[in-house]
Amino acid sequence: MWDELVVLAAVSGSILRVGIADGRVETLVADAGSFPDGIVVESGTVYWTTMGTPTVDPAKGSGEAAQDFSRRNGGLHAMHLDGTGRRDVVPPGTITTGKQLTSDGAGFLYWCDREGRRVGGVRTDGSGLTDLVVNPPGDISQECVGVAVDPVHGYLYWTQKGPAKGGKGRIFRAGLELPTGESPERRTDIELLWSDLPEPIDLHLDGDWLYWTDRGAPPGGNTLNRASIPAAGASGEPPQILASGFAETIGLAVDPAAGVAYVSDLGGHIRAVPLPGGPAEGAGEHDIASLSRPLTGIAGLSSR
Repeated sequence: MWDELVVLAAVSGSILRVGIADGRVETLVADAGSFPDGIVVESGTVYWTTMGTPTVDPAKGSGEAAQDFSRRNGGLHAMHLDGTGRRDVVPPGTITTGKQLTSDGAGFLYWCDREGRRVGGVRTDGSGLTDLVVNPPGDISQECVGVAVDPVHGYLYWTQKGPAKGGKGRIFRAGLELPTGESPERRTDIELLWSDLPEPIDLHLDGDWLYWTDRGAPPGGNTLNRASIPAAGASGEPPQILASGFAETIGLAVDPAAGVAYVSDLGGHIRAVPLPGGPAEGAGEHDIASLSRPLTGIAGLSSR
């Protein structure tokens, strides 16, 4: 079971440690880079993606609407939890817009590149950089955001959120390895599992369940969802909404031992959601912390 969370503050560009029991907040990294979004902790090292510095168009107003992240200046970074050994896993500019990050638990990292319209991977030492999925240029529906991997069965899952509040979000599955002789641009093993979702963002795979956050329009959006993994060639069943009422929900981490999902949102909230059938069922949802800054990726830590 986890006793801490590591959470990304997007606008301030910092990494926070948050106590689960008491909501205590400490700054782990004050200068994590421009718009950190995805985070993983593995073997005492924290890895995170950055979206990079956007071009701002004042004519489009303020905030997200005015930010253009299409310049290729995102990155993937690492540092030991004790503050030493900071490095770039891949050079800045290798990624266009680094979004959710995950690991196979065996030294390989995977991420989604939103404006790059792709899913990529690399070893934790920076070697083996590869594209696994590359979508064609075009509308926003081709942009990849959330990612999860199933190394046991050899599957890759990812979200394409579609337009904001557009109800055109999708979740896909493909093999972790490219089919022989195929390219990431022309894979024949991609399955569409869910479509017409409000705006799916981050993913988490736990056993036979796939969990995801959705920042789309209510009632289906600004929610935490789960659905059982469909068999090969089958479509996913309608998702179960586990929690709602978030303020632009983004980050997701599931602690199976505790039976709790932790969700972060752009409103600065970190909420604990007990999972059906788990040891915490019936405990009730509650905010661990409410911070005055937008939060993105989230991961769990245990001192035991």
